[in-house]
Amino acid sequence: MYLCGRIMKISNFILKVLMPLFLGAGILYWMYRGEDWQTIVHVATVEMDWTWMLLSFPFGILAQAFRGWRWMQTLEPLGEHPRSSVSVHSIFLSYATSLLIPRVGEFTRCGVLKRYDNISFPKALGTVVTERAIDSLLVMGITMTVLLLEMSTFGTFFQKTGTSLEGILHRFSWTGYLVVAICAAAILILLHFLLRKLSIYNKVRATLRGIWQGVVSLKGVRNIPLFVVYTLAIWGSYFLHYYLTFFCFDFTAHLGLGCALVTFIVGSIAVIVPTPNGAGPWHFAVKTMLILYGVADEQALYFVLIVHTVQTMLVVLLGIYAWLALSFTKIRTNP
Repeated sequence: MYLCGRIMKISNFILKVLMPLFLGAGILYWMYRGEDWQTIVHVATVEMDWTWMLLSFPFGILAQAFRGWRWMQTLEPLGEHPRSSVSVHSIFLSYATSLLIPRVGEFTRCGVLKRYDNISFPKALGTVVTERAIDSLLVMGITMTVLLLEMSTFGTFFQKTGTSLEGILHRFSWTGYLVVAICAAAILILLHFLLRKLSIYNKVRATLRGIWQGVVSLKGVRNIPLFVVYTLAIWGSYFLHYYLTFFCFDFTAHLGLGCALVTFIVGSIAVIVPTPNGAGPWHFAVKTMLILYGVADEQALYFVLIVHTVQTMLVVLLGIYAWLALSFTKIRTNP
């Protein structure tokens, strides 16, 4: 029993921490091997127009703030009323912690509300699931619209990257199928141990009930128009936070909204791969699309590295600010 517990802890650590880090680092190393870093530093410090980068920062901050305010709406029908400042700070902190362990931010933000405003953790987690579902539907809708508008560019992307189902299956050897089968079996085994571990606790049923209440909380939101405005504002801010960086560089300033939408959507899909802040997959996806729009290979590499690094630093600073602010926040015993 002890051995199984140790294996589970080691497996969780590898899957949640080491694998995402190695995956992201491996992709970045493959992309930037042999690059002249002095040239990259020169582009970032001399050639780049930092005015546009600074103008993009408020939208990066607003995107997270809108998410915090929207979260309060989904919690209200459940009888949970966190403070606005705590809700927003929890979002800032969740994004920063996800840089260390991908996807842990969802639990971090719920834990912050539990600690400072005594908000039910299962209910909060359920509303997070609801938010993710809504955001996924919105991204799917935007993707379909952009796909129709930029069909030729997407077709070239799929052709060059070999991401079609036929191309993927064609590239697979028997060894590849074996590896996939082993990975699938490992996932099933881990799920089995996880379910067994969960079954030990008496509060599992209550926890699942709380999560379900959070999932269905959307139907009880009082101000649906405001909820829609917040949702659109979140993704509009994300887009402007990204699009304004185009004007930082001469080689991307001339690219239009079409290119910005395509690269934004492709980058948003790429961050599904669990690496810290999408590092690696985001770089590769956005860089590939920029090349298809006529940006030189090296210039595209400079763009994705500089933009992603600076925006990640903003996430870190917001996380530090939230941690300091929460340190001076009074803990509320009753929500």
